[in-house]
Amino acid sequence: TTMNLNLADADNRVIINVGGIRHETYKATLKKIPATRLSRLTEALANYDPVLNEYFFDRHPGVFAQILNYYRSGKLHYPTDVCGPLFEEELEFWGLDSNQVEPCCWMTYTQHRDTQDVLAILDRLDLDTDKPTEEDIMKKFGLEEEYKSGELNCWQRIQPKIWALFDEPYSSTAAKIIAVISVFFIVTSIVSFCLKTHPEMRVPVLRNATSMTANGTLTWRLEKRETEPHEAFFYIECASNAWFTFEIIIRFAVAPVKLDFLKAPVNIIDIVATLSFYLDFMLTELKQESDMLEFFSIIRIMRLCKLTRHSAGLKILIHTFKASAKELILLIFFLVLGIVIFAALIYYAERIQYNPDNDFESIPVGLWWAIVTMTTVGYGDMVPKTYVGMFVGALCALAGVLCIALPVPVIVSNFALFYSHTQARSKLPKKRRRVLPVEAPRPKGSKGPGMPGGGGGPGGGGPQTRRMNAIKHNHPGALDVKMNRIAHGGALQELMQFRSHNGEEAIPMLMLNHADGKGDNPARSRATSNADKNNGPSLLDNVTPAASFGAAPMKAPGKISFIIHPSTPKRLHPTSLFMSYPKPKS
Repeated sequence: TTMNLNLADADNRVIINVGGIRHETYKATLKKIPATRLSRLTEALANYDPVLNEYFFDRHPGVFAQILNYYRSGKLHYPTDVCGPLFEEELEFWGLDSNQVEPCCWMTYTQHRDTQDVLAILDRLDLDTDKPTEEDIMKKFGLEEEYKSGELNCWQRIQPKIWALFDEPYSSTAAKIIAVISVFFIVTSIVSFCLKTHPEMRVPVLRNATSMTANGTLTWRLEKRETEPHEAFFYIECASNAWFTFEIIIRFAVAPVKLDFLKAPVNIIDIVATLSFYLDFMLTELKQESDMLEFFSIIRIMRLCKLTRHSAGLKILIHTFKASAKELILLIFFLVLGIVIFAALIYYAERIQYNPDNDFESIPVGLWWAIVTMTTVGYGDMVPKTYVGMFVGALCALAGVLCIALPVPVIVSNFALFYSHTQARSKLPKKRRRVLPVEAPRPKGSKGPGMPGGGGGPGGGGPQTRRMNAIKHNHPGALDVKMNRIAHGGALQELMQFRSHNGEEAIPMLMLNHADGKGDNPARSRATSNADKNNGPSLLDNVTPAASFGAAPMKAPGKISFIIHPSTPKRLHPTSLFMSYPKPKS
């Protein structure tokens, strides 16, 4: 009874070899999650090894430990020593849903998705400072096929080169020189725009005014009507805008897609700033100066945004604000909510007590005070003077600190995330070694007589025979010990792999070939030739004849057959153990 229970327990177990690590569990455990790869394991699969009675999968063994634990406990946890995409790929291979990860591991598991989004944004930003190849430049123009075949016309050869000079500062030495010139004119234009408003840099406009005195004599005097910038600033503006005009025309002419060039925010700012200079010049010549037009000339300051083409840090900063748009909107919402509430409170709080010097005449006036207080600026032009008003002012200041301080760490972390990935990308090699996604299939031998599962063909080429030969060569003592245990009646579970599915016992048979090499077995295996060379001890010395188990040897021409079985069999089933043995001389 104990033997039958042990046999039944062994029959319900399954061995899975994943990446060289053997895992053993019950078949019923694998049936807990249906419609998965492990729930459909059968001995007919190519992954099944009948000699070792195990299924082999060349997958990640560390991840499989968590997957097998998912079958046992019903809870899927994320291993911290593997990357997220690898874990997803393994789950997909085993047929499991990645959304079943436990909540305690969900943040760690989904972290790689945020990283992938950041890397995708960095790819669009084009932050690489390495010299692009000609093929990379041709891809931007969609001319890679013509470039490879050498069918480019004159304009198609010149256009990418000119574009690289103005839009790829790191493509060549000439491109770096042009980038330096562009930055020089940008800085010069902005400095000139700022300095010409300084009083020391302006020239007074004098007018000769003639007037008549009380005694009837005419007098004249000089009147200072206004000041205007020094004439040198005009020539500086002309030179700077001449370069900007030339740059815009050339970049537009050689742009890969003209519409994308016109829609770029930096190009829009550059075009509007340049047009404002020409419009201001024309109105000045026509003596129709306008203060409104002079106000719009402030857009020239926005030319600083053109420096983002030469600075990766500015690009990261801009996209940090884009990535933090939700947090910024939340910050503005809470500020507006607090401003309105505290403006109303301070208006009525200052009216509760007698206050002849009340600065809060209306709620709109209180809005200005609330903005200044909540942003912790505190100009001091308006202050509460009653005790209730001071209490409201204290609450307003505390609420402002909390509203501003809460979203700021999120924005800082986004910037640190972008910047750290940018630094890491700059240190990684641009070209990785190519790995072919080819998996060698397990060989299948053709069916041969007396060899279940294959074994026919030259040299005993069946997969089971080759597996046995590999065991004999790599582990010569392990197979002898295993067969010796079987021969002496121990380790009956070694025979469990030969039990049939309908409950009948299958009897393993050990067939020892001693045929002559010149005669009836020309297709001898590689193990046979090695055994002939070594002339070492064979397995025949460790095998007990079948007669000692109550069975008679089977007769076969040129072969000695031994039947090994623990009990009276109901039917015979030849095994897949075939070992070559040299024919004795006598």
